[in-house]
Amino acid sequence: MKFAPFVLVVIMIGALVGWFAPDGSVADAAPASAVGQEATAPLDVVRDRSWNRGEVVLPRAGDGHFYADVVVDGASTRMLVDTGASMVALTGEDADAMGVRWNVQDLAQVARGASGPVYGVRVTIDRMQLGDFEARSVETIVVPEGLDISLLGQSFLAQIPRVEMAQNKMVLGG
Repeated sequence: MKFAPFVLVVIMIGALVGWFAPDGSVADAAPASAVGQEATAPLDVVRDRSWNRGEVVLPRAGDGHFYADVVVDGASTRMLVDTGASMVALTGEDADAMGVRWNVQDLAQVARGASGPVYGVRVTIDRMQLGDFEARSVETIVVPEGLDISLLGQSFLAQIPRVEMAQNKMVLGG
């Protein structure tokens, strides 16, 4: 039960962030099951020239979630993979560690939760990498308070050609 508040906050933030698209309207992002279809978001996923396996496999953690080490400007951070969130959401600490520029004076309401409004700063990350997959111009929200772990949402995941969950692993691949 000591993790209940954390789980509630992660679920609430993921669900609330998922309601908003980058333009602030109701989300229209492709669900994980439709990732293989043509994407409409303005991102390019590129494969490294050395890319030959075609997939990244993430094991299910003991808490039942999937985590990924994501790199921005050479800085890596562990993120909770949230296929229900329409956008990437970073904690303020992770954003700072990754060199993501944001200003606390730009805080605005980005969602509404059971405990009230959720405030964040909308930013665009030039390049974000997971394994051999690189996405460009990734729409992101920096949530400086109330988010315990950064979330890897559809503004990145929708650009991966295939996202599947089977047994105790998540497979991201081409």
